[in-house]
Formats: sequence, structure tokens, C-alpha cells
Amino acid sequence: MGTPKYGRVLLKVSGEALMGDQAYGIDVATVDRIAADVEEAIRGGSQICMVVGGGNIFRGLAGAARGIDRATADYMGMLATVMNALALQAALERLDIPSRVQSAIPMSTVCEPYIRRRAIRHLEKGRVVIFAAGTGNPFFTTDTAAALRAAEMNCNAMMKATQVDGVYSADPKKVKDAVRYDSLSYHEVLSRDLQVMDASAISLSRENKIPIIVFSIHDRGSLAQVLKGQGRATVIEDRT
Repeated sequence: MGTPKYGRVLLKVSGEALMGDQAYGIDVATVDRIAADVEEAIRGGSQICMVVGGGNIFRGLAGAARGIDRATADYMGMLATVMNALALQAALERLDIPSRVQSAIPMSTVCEPYIRRRAIRHLEKGRVVIFAAGTGNPFFTTDTAAALRAAEMNCNAMMKATQVDGVYSADPKKVKDAVRYDSLSYHEVLSRDLQVMDASAISLSRENKIPIIVFSIHDRGSLAQVLKGQGRATVIEDRT
């Protein structure tokens, strides 16, 4: 399959991506398809770690808007990400891809605690590491957690799986003449308020010189393609 352009990457998947066509929860067929894409990327020679959101089950900001204390709501959202991580682990292991879930909130009955050196060792052994519970702190999104873990794991890039095939000037599902970008700088993303990821995640990626590759989670095989520097995606990195 050739040598991948990015040898070790972090794949950020939103919780909503796991719903499929459902309005809530986890669609097993969709999770299996994402796992198959990860399997293809692993077979292609890349080391993969993942961060998954929890918005398909519970979103902290939404809970806070309904009157739940913000910190408590965020902790509830973190628990939702653990459920999603376990679903992804089960799907990967059905494909004989060894994986480990590491949670920033210790819960030793169901997964490992987050330990950086152990996670790196898992990657070196060819295992997929799924980071759950965000950063373990309220008021931080899973986007920020993804940027943090990508830096800690010395990743070559962060793969942001979205509902569309890159970054647009506006939501292409709502604005017909939205402009799609093949490449952007971190500064352009922040100054144009393009809503790819939250500002702290973009800034953390810029500080650690980690490119962000935005691609569609719905295009089968797209992960393996972008890992080889091919396929349809938007690359966010310094242009200097």
C-alpha cells in the first residue's frame, strides 16, 4: 500500500458521527464502518490513537443550558465519551485489531487510566489507543483533548473526521455557494472564525506544529487516503 505520509496520527471523531441516521445513541453499523477505516489505516502502516466525543449521548453545554451545573454537566459528557470509546474498542476487536481504552477519569473496572508512557508503548506495539473522558477536566472540549493527546503522543498529524469533505467558508449544507478550502493556516482558521475546532485546540496544534487534516467520516476509505497525502481534505498548518 506504500509508506504513509503520516506515521502516527490522532483521529478525532465526534459523538454525533456514531449515531448514523439515528437521532440519538450508537449505531453499531456506523461504528463498524469507522472501525473498518481504522483497520485499513493500520494495515497501511500508520499508528492510530483516537479521541471520541460524547454528543450522541450527552452534551455538557446542552445540559448546562437546562439548569445542570456546568461542571457536573461536563463530567456527565465525559462519561458519555467512555461509552463511545468502549463501543469503538469492541468494533475494532471484532476486526482483530488490538486496542486499549484509556480514560482521563479513572475507572479501572472497564478501562485503563490515562498514562502517557503506557499509551505510547501500546502504539509502538500496533495497538489502537482510544482516549476517553476528554482531559478529565470540565470546561474543556474533546477538541482540546484531541490536540493535547496528539501533542503528548508526538503525533505527526491530527485527523479531524467531520460530516463534510473539508473546511468551508460556511456550512455547505445550508449555504450553496460556500467556498471549500484545500489548505489554510492556523491563523486563517482563527481570524475567519471557521469553527473547525475550538480556538484552544487550534492554538495548541499551532504551538506544537501539528497539522490538522479535515476530511469526511462518511467517505469509505478516506482515512487511509489522507494518511498517504491523497484524497479529498483540507490541511491546516503553518505556511511559513
